[in-house]
Amino acid sequence: MAEPRPPELEISCQQILLPDSSVYSVQWIDLPVEAAVRGTPAFLLEHYFKVVRRCTLGLITPVMGPGGVEFRITGTRYALLAFSAARFETDQETRAVHLCISGGILVQPGECDSGMFSLLNTTRPDGGRVTVQLSDYCPLLLGSRSPSRLRKLCYGMTQSFFHKVVTIRYLASLFRELSGVKAQVTVRNVVVRQGTDI
Repeated sequence: MAEPRPPELEISCQQILLPDSSVYSVQWIDLPVEAAVRGTPAFLLEHYFKVVRRCTLGLITPVMGPGGVEFRITGTRYALLAFSAARFETDQETRAVHLCISGGILVQPGECDSGMFSLLNTTRPDGGRVTVQLSDYCPLLLGSRSPSRLRKLCYGMTQSFFHKVVTIRYLASLFRELSGVKAQVTVRNVVVRQGTDI
């Protein structure tokens, strides 16, 4: 007798450059409400750290301290990305954690106070949604607010691609962790904001 086919998990995704050449990236999954309620912001963040370590084979270590969060090259004090202290928010439907970019090797020198990484869990009576969002980020690979086509191509093939892969693996792993079900993943491109595809 054939094994039952695993359920499908659809991950929605958009990665673009906005008119000011900052990066906007968003991915999300929908969850049953009973699974979504278990996804506290602290859990979402800690699970993201675990997936980053796993996907980089331990080469990158997220370090969380009272002053902020750094994604360091393991065994060094070099931060690829640095963030201010995690900011947790809760309203009637959404629980979230926000990390504001404050520096790092991968950030344009003049843009160290621009950009935010957010994990959001929106729960309604009919279900939940976990969203990963990166906004107003100015990567070093783009060079400036007026990047060349070559720089855009280089960023799209490296850092942007890696971020997408990590995020998709994170959301698939999170779904399995919260629902107890390993699903077959499909990725759907969506349009949330207008910009230039990466």
